[in-house]
Amino acid sequence: MITVSLDIALLVIGTLLLTTVIAGTLTSRFGLPALIGFLGLGMLAGVDGPGGMRFDDYVLTQGVGVACLIFILFSGGMDTRWTSVRPMVRPALVLATFGVAISALVIALAAVLLLDFNWFQGFLLGSVIASTDAAAVFAILRSTGIDMSGQVPALIELESGTNDPMAIFMVGAALLFIAQPGASPLALVPDFFGQMALGTGIGLAIGWLLPELLKRRFYQSSGLAFVISIAAALIGYGLAEVVGGNGFLAAYVAGLVAGNRAYDARRIISTFQDGLAWLGQVVMFLTLGLLVAPSNLLDVIAPGLGITFVLMFVARPLSVFICLAPFRRLDWRAKLFVSWAGLRGAVPIVLATFPMVAGVPGAFTIFNIVFFVVLLSSVIQGPSIKWVATRLGIGVKEPAHKAPAAVPPG
Repeated sequence: MITVSLDIALLVIGTLLLTTVIAGTLTSRFGLPALIGFLGLGMLAGVDGPGGMRFDDYVLTQGVGVACLIFILFSGGMDTRWTSVRPMVRPALVLATFGVAISALVIALAAVLLLDFNWFQGFLLGSVIASTDAAAVFAILRSTGIDMSGQVPALIELESGTNDPMAIFMVGAALLFIAQPGASPLALVPDFFGQMALGTGIGLAIGWLLPELLKRRFYQSSGLAFVISIAAALIGYGLAEVVGGNGFLAAYVAGLVAGNRAYDARRIISTFQDGLAWLGQVVMFLTLGLLVAPSNLLDVIAPGLGITFVLMFVARPLSVFICLAPFRRLDWRAKLFVSWAGLRGAVPIVLATFPMVAGVPGAFTIFNIVFFVVLLSSVIQGPSIKWVATRLGIGVKEPAHKAPAAVPPG
């Protein structure tokens, strides 16, 4: 067994983090999302790359992914202006629930036809890949010059921050059906509403309490304000999960409430949480990249292309046009743009670790297909969002001239 000193381990970790940031910067300059650089660096450092690092701990990866997503969602909530997204609450929630379910069912049918999966396996794959990714959407929308005060970007942003709970619930339901084929879907309905209600309620409470605590003079002028904001995100998630609520929804709602209240420390807390969110993205994508061996993706190229095509051109547009049909203020151009801007990122890959940890048959294939779909979706959809917005007449503004950020968003 090879042992590595703590000094060398810390040096390697620091070097990997810095190199990953640089890789994300370079991919952004070529018009690709930064996550491609993060994942690519992880794969280069992994078992099939020159780094040769062997890493196959799905349980650890799942834990890292969950922890990072907490801060990504909390920061995303803090950066979301309620006055901008309020008119889009109803369509966003419909899309974040029914839209995710429709996409999952379409993907499930495609998996049965293309991959010879049974219905439970197909529904599991569809549930894993159905939700859009908050980290990817937040980064893309803020880096393309799209007018964030517009209704359509607000809808996309709010949907991406609230649809993960639905996907997580459906993944849990799919795993339950695989383990207990006789389980009744109707029995899960009260559980779903209970999770959403508890997650929302705890998020509202934590989001209200955080500013009240930070209004105290001692915390306004000390670095403890940062510690308190970290505690708020973790307590919001952890408390919700312990009492049977949805922790990710609690983290996002807590950030949304805290980010839209007036208190002196709000700006510096928002900046600090934004930095934590970037760190979370780097660590999460690097870990996921280490986990995947590119050679394993060769066997899923054909099915991966098929699932990606169905997701981008059938499942997502169908779910958007069905769910937004009652909202007549959104014309076909807006719906088409919302369809195209449904980016996939780390969330589906993290969710794909759940079947691996549970030992579900076909879980390895599901994981590799999800990884392939995320890569392809990011390469195709990410760089083209601004072009599509311009062609469809969705509000686009020129980005303000400013010094380049350390890590340009993906």
